Amino acid sequence: MSNIQTKTDVILIGAGIMSATLGTLLKELVPEWNITVFEKLDKAGEESSNEWNNAGTGHAALCELNYTVEKPDGTLDINKAIKINEQFQVSRQFWSYLVNSNLIRNPHDFIMPLPHMSMVQGEKNVEFLKKRFKALSNNPLFQGMEFSEDSKKLKEWIPLIMEGRTSNVPIAATKIDSGTDVNFGALTRMLFDHLKKQNVEIKYNHQVEDMKRKEDGSWELQVWNMATGNIERHSAKFVFIGAGGGSLHLLQKTGIPESKHIGGFPVSGLFLVCKNPEVVKKHHAKVYGKAAVGAPPMSVPHLDTRYIEGKKSLLFGPFAGFSPKFLKTGSNMDLITSVNPNNLVTMLAAGAKNIPLTKYLIQQLMLSKEQRIEELREFIPNAKSEDWDIVVAGQRVQVIKDTEAGGKGTLEFGTEVVSAADGSVAALLGASPGASTAVNVMLQVIKKCFPQQLKVWEPKIKEMIPSYGVSLMENPELLQKVTSSTERALGLREQQADKKGRNVS
Repeated sequence: MSNIQTKTDVILIGAGIMSATLGTLLKELVPEWNITVFEKLDKAGEESSNEWNNAGTGHAALCELNYTVEKPDGTLDINKAIKINEQFQVSRQFWSYLVNSNLIRNPHDFIMPLPHMSMVQGEKNVEFLKKRFKALSNNPLFQGMEFSEDSKKLKEWIPLIMEGRTSNVPIAATKIDSGTDVNFGALTRMLFDHLKKQNVEIKYNHQVEDMKRKEDGSWELQVWNMATGNIERHSAKFVFIGAGGGSLHLLQKTGIPESKHIGGFPVSGLFLVCKNPEVVKKHHAKVYGKAAVGAPPMSVPHLDTRYIEGKKSLLFGPFAGFSPKFLKTGSNMDLITSVNPNNLVTMLAAGAKNIPLTKYLIQQLMLSKEQRIEELREFIPNAKSEDWDIVVAGQRVQVIKDTEAGGKGTLEFGTEVVSAADGSVAALLGASPGASTAVNVMLQVIKKCFPQQLKVWEPKIKEMIPSYGVSLMENPELLQKVTSSTERALGLREQQADKKGRNVS
């Protein structure tokens, strides 16, 4: 036991995109506050936020078909797509503010322009995509979306996918050029470099073991310094738990009433990564398909151009997997130790309800590399096994809770903030769309946990995010202004023009 005891204003647990975003927002709003970050690994952005762990899509609902659900009467519910797109616009505004203020530089190191496409096969799916296109293309947020079922046009859009296609099955796609590829690992590291310059103390190789509320309402954390082996005590008035899959255990340790009846179900993923530069060159888009019947939403197959370590890459997946760990670097006991008397009934109910999901995960686990390549051939008919390697992605922990709509043990597919009634602690749980909506989610944390300061902070928030508190969909003029200014600040226009020039030459 060490005799180290420190007091600070804010403690952030986990050095991922969420803590990086919250820390950066708070430093802009109250520069005088002292912030300490604890991360059990030796670098920032190594778990869920890492670019190889699938944090790199820039979800904007431009191509993800599971965000537009067909209702029983045949009409489409596009509300989720609108919500996610607006939230991504908030992220873009904040990043632009940071670039314009010289707080971070070289935006092309983390964001690149890239067409977002949806592609479907089969008559029924083509009809669905047509319907989706009609519903979205009239909306200002999805301006510029194109639809085609003409094979000549599709060969222009997606040559690699159309090459060698002999089937007569109808095929259609939508394309929108305003999409991006975001490398959240790179962005996380840039934000932590910036925070370090702002005198934020970032303690790597420090694992939070326990946390208890003190009499004065603040929180005392027991932290294991992995370098020295000592246990240190650190306290703060506000604690944010942004530890990815590790958040659930820490939330349970707080003992707050809001932490009861919540469980987590871990899902891991595998991707195929192309190692043949000639094949990589032939594809330039994020192309999302439709999930197989019985597959969970996070298993929607997609063929993604990605920019990783300054290089263009091509990834296909995800193939779902299962591991009882809550983090890639977690323990095989994570799932078992997350079950306690408060959430046992919730977890059992979820198990009974999700037998088809369990069956699906087992089937996915049994796939050989060749069977995975067969699935890839739905996208790339000419795919060769030797051109692709398998990469294990990060762990996602889906939230399980009791809801009015779904009843006991409902498996939630989304990102969720759980906070104490007094706002002294907040935790982030869940998965996709996660990183893409980080700024919006952290503004929710600020709203819930600092209601007294919000009025004073509002002008600064609006300076950073001009659309704060306003619906962009209902304000097309502001949307246009925001789109142009963020494209300019993030260098997306020049990159697009540069690419077109190079493609012509």
